[in-house]
Parts: sequence; structure tokens; C-alpha cells
Amino acid sequence: MGPSAGSYSGDSSYSRKITLITVVYFWKIPTRSIPYAFLSMALDRRKLRRIPGVTFAKMLGCGKGETFTPSDADMHRWGFLLCINESQIESLDNSALIKRWRKQSHEEFRVLLDPISSHGLWSKNQPFLPAQITGPTDGMVVAITRARIAWRKNLSFWQAVPAVTESLLASQGLIGAIGVGEAPVGLQGTFSLWESEESLKTFAFRSPAHKAAIQSTTRQKWFSEELFARFSVKEIRGRL
Repeated sequence: MGPSAGSYSGDSSYSRKITLITVVYFWKIPTRSIPYAFLSMALDRRKLRRIPGVTFAKMLGCGKGETFTPSDADMHRWGFLLCINESQIESLDNSALIKRWRKQSHEEFRVLLDPISSHGLWSKNQPFLPAQITGPTDGMVVAITRARIAWRKNLSFWQAVPAVTESLLASQGLIGAIGVGEAPVGLQGTFSLWESEESLKTFAFRSPAHKAAIQSTTRQKWFSEELFARFSVKEIRGRL
């Protein structure tokens, strides 16, 4: 079971009586649907947040997972991330907003996630409230990173990305990884799916390139806000 729910603001003092789950959708769309995607990103943010049971929601542009820089942008893939009352999953999946995206797409990926750990903030919120997991997590896991890059630090950050990307894509146990972002520049992150928690930890804590990037983050103060979260995979549908 997942963690209990807090308010949309992430206030930990809020009475937690419902069970939250994190849901991520990615859609691949044909070229003819790109105008719809841009229009939806501009107009449907509030609609997504008003779906019953949703406590946190983000509409995401995506990258191809090759460079994880703005040049990596993929106009044919878009996504949603939501924290929602688990009892509302079916209602969400059949909502008008999700159905419209499904109609516009030719491929859909959906994964249901239980948070294992989460550090940092996303838009001043703590959206992922980890469950009380005391032992190793069996099966596939997901890592989500997100950062608000300090404006003057964009160039130095992008210069450091290639080495980390090369290390990530060569990592044993990686099933797939893509870039995600709320804007073309400055609000960027990654979504990665792994065979096991151990394979994710090996990359995160033992990769020389990733360790160097972590040190540079502290030294150069790249981010004005950042978040790193790990999840166990509860259910997966489609291909990443």
C-alpha cells in the first residue's frame, strides 16, 4: 500500500486518511497531434489538478533520452504525473482529459508507483510521501529527478550532462530513461525505469560521472530547487 495523503501544498500536518499513489502517463503522438499537445499544455493544467482525488499534478514535455538537454526535446512524446487517491485510479483513467490524449496518441504508457524515498521539493511541495518500507524492494523501480536550474547556471549545467548521460545509458539494469520538463529551459528532470533497486543504487552511488555531478551541484549551486525520488512499480501498462 502507498502512503497516506497530505494536502496539495505538501503540509505534513494535514490529517492523512486516504491512500495516495503516484501515476505517470506518457503518450507518443503523430505529427498531426502536436498542435493539440501544445494547446493542452497551455489550457488543461487546472483541469488536471481538479480531477477528483488529485493532490499534485504536472503536465510534462519529454526528451528522447539521448542528451537530456533542450536539444533533446521530443515533440512526439508528452506526459502527466499525478499523486492521487488510489480509489480514484479507474475514474482518472476514464476521465475526459485522459481519453482525449488517448484519442490523439498512437501509444500509451502508464505506470502506478509507490514512493520509497523522496528528497527535496517540487514547486515548493513535497508531493511524494514514502511508505514505511524497511527492507529491499523487489522488482522494478523508477527514479524521478527534477530541478529548477538557476538561470545563470544553465550553460555550466548542460556542459556536465553528456558524461552523466553516457554513464546512465550504459548502466546495467536500466530499462529506459527519458528527459521530462515543465518548460523548454530551466525546469528539467529525468524519468528512468530500472530492473531493480540495486541497479539504480549502483548508478546513483557508484558511477564516477554521477558522483562528480553531485559534487558539482553543491559546489556550483546549479539548482534553486531540486528533488530526487525513488518508487517501487505497482503496475505497468504499455512500453516506455
